[in-house]
Amino acid sequence: MTPQKKGMNWTILQSLPQPILVCSRDNRILVANYSAEAFFGISSSVLTRQRLDDLIAFGSPVLSLARTVLDRRAPMTEYRMRIGSSRFGEDRTVDVFAAPIADSEDEAVLLFQERTIADTIDRQLVSRGAARSVTGLASMLAHEIKNPLSGIRGAAQLLEQSVGSDEVPLARLIREETDRIVALLDRVDVFGDDRPLDRQPINIHVVLERVRLLAKSGIARNIAFVEDYDPSLPPVSGNRDQLIQVFLNLIKNAAEVLEKTNNAEIRISTAFRPGIRISVAGSSGRISLPLEITIEDNGPGVPADMIPFLFDPFVTSKTHGSGLGLALVAKIIGDHGGVIDADSRPGRTRFRVLLPVVDRKMAAEGPEQEDTIAP
Repeated sequence: MTPQKKGMNWTILQSLPQPILVCSRDNRILVANYSAEAFFGISSSVLTRQRLDDLIAFGSPVLSLARTVLDRRAPMTEYRMRIGSSRFGEDRTVDVFAAPIADSEDEAVLLFQERTIADTIDRQLVSRGAARSVTGLASMLAHEIKNPLSGIRGAAQLLEQSVGSDEVPLARLIREETDRIVALLDRVDVFGDDRPLDRQPINIHVVLERVRLLAKSGIARNIAFVEDYDPSLPPVSGNRDQLIQVFLNLIKNAAEVLEKTNNAEIRISTAFRPGIRISVAGSSGRISLPLEITIEDNGPGVPADMIPFLFDPFVTSKTHGSGLGLALVAKIIGDHGGVIDADSRPGRTRFRVLLPVVDRKMAAEGPEQEDTIAP
């Protein structure tokens, strides 16, 4: 099958955002659309000179799916397939839709739908539900526990002044542990803040540079930073202080896991990714999330079984962690109408934040004044 490039079928094929390949029974690639070029990282002219089994790793279920579709002469769908390719840096999880070509017995069409965005949204919705649960818990803790803790702390202070020198460390321990519990309650109590965000047009690069300088002068002073920014990004619709908190938290986490890593590096990148639209809480319509901010480190990675729950409250891989940092990050990003995702393997952990741009009304009011960047 060789479509006429000026025909309607060819135009439709090229307009689809999903990668599409047309293959013969002997696995020759006959047609590849623009999205397939981007997905596999090869031009269409090169793709059509290759075989499917040269492009996709040996033993991939995609190969058997194409053969089965041709033998049965019926469409099939396989969900959550992991496919590898010499063109990828890592395996990808995709849904594959396959169907025989109606007027050919030896040609099949394959459509690949990468699961990344769908899984991102699923995880974000779960994180929001968990954050709402913590909100109710926070209200109860704040009122029922803080008052008696204040009395315990006061009594511990008096004991420090009246007991013998041998008992002073014990009294100090009571006071310090009480302070630690109060600080934890304060962090949990943040989840109960449901006030509307004070949003402005924000230059995300100003935020990221402020965060980098703060980290570089503190916990990440011995870590190399690499910036890969898209200078043409439009402003973000958000709250400057809260966005600083989000990205400072992500970089702080990265710096902590890099303490024992040689040639430690944190990469910060931004990009414009049009075409991503989702329904989010607090909005009657669908919101476009074209602004992508990525924080990546070359540390040991996060255990695979923890990734789906990484943004849930009280989930942490740190020995002394509270498990609230990333849950708060997910809440703030959700309040901004965005989503956050994470993927990890040994030697690379990446957090990706997707945010909306400013609406027309806010854009007409002008961007936020960019103050001088200083740590």
